[in-house]
Amino acid sequence: MADDDLPEALVQAGLRPELMPRHVAFVMDGNRRWAQARGLSTAEGHAAGAQALNKIVDLSSSWRIRVITLFAFSQENFKRPEEEVNCVMELIEQAIRDNLDLCVREGIRMHVIGDPSRRPASLQEAAREAEEMTKNNSRYHCIVATCYSGQWDIVQACRELATKAQDKLISPEDIDERMLAGHLATSVLGEFTCPDLVIRTSGELRLSNFLLWQSVYSELYFTNTLWPDFGEDEFIKALKDFQSRERRFGQRKSSQTVFESVAGVV
Repeated sequence: MADDDLPEALVQAGLRPELMPRHVAFVMDGNRRWAQARGLSTAEGHAAGAQALNKIVDLSSSWRIRVITLFAFSQENFKRPEEEVNCVMELIEQAIRDNLDLCVREGIRMHVIGDPSRRPASLQEAAREAEEMTKNNSRYHCIVATCYSGQWDIVQACRELATKAQDKLISPEDIDERMLAGHLATSVLGEFTCPDLVIRTSGELRLSNFLLWQSVYSELYFTNTLWPDFGEDEFIKALKDFQSRERRFGQRKSSQTVFESVAGVV
C-alpha cells in the first residue's frame, strides 16, 4: 500500500487521504460507567478499556495517522481510591509491554510523558524500556500521557527556561511561544507536536487539563460512546466529522468565499 493510499474501510466511508489528521489525541473516558452498566467491577471496566486502546493503536498505525496521544492517567486521577489508582497503573504498564512487540515490528516509536516522579518504579522501568527499544523508529509515534496534566506541562517548560536564563544560556527576551513549545513534553514530536483532532469519549464536554497549550487549534470531537465501546466504526465517524470541517487557524475566509457561501454557491 502506498503512503497516500487508504485502507478499503476508509475509502468506502468516503474519507480522503489528503485530509487525514496527522496527530489524533484521545481522552479515554467511561471505563467505570461501562463496567457499572454491566454489573462489573471498576477493574474489569479498565481492563476492557485497555483492550480498546490496543485496537486503536493498531488501527491508527494501519490508517497512516502519524501520531496518537493517549490520555491514560491525569494528575487529578490520584484523587481516586488507592485500589483503583494501583489497578490503572498496572494496566498502563501491561499495555506498554503488550504493545512493545507491535511497536518494534511496525516501526512505531513510543514515548511516555507526564511527571515521572509520581509513577510506580515498575511503570517507570516499562516506560524506559519501551522508549529505548523504539528510539530509532519514526514511521509512527504513540504517546502515552500518564501522571500528566496540561498545567504541569507548561510549568515544567517554564522551569526549564528559567533555569537556562539563570545559567545565562538564554536571556528572558529570547523566550517566545516557539521556544516554550520546544520545552513541552510533546516537543519530541517536532512538526507533529500539536494534535489536529482531539477525541473525547463518554459524553463529557471538556479537555480536563489535557494538552492545553498544544490543542489551541485542535478540532474537538465529543461522543457519548464509552471508551471500551470505541472501535473502528466510531473512529471512522470521528474522522469523517474532522474532514467535514474547515480549519482556518484564526484566519477569515476570503470575501469571495464568504459571498459565495451567503449566495448558496458553497
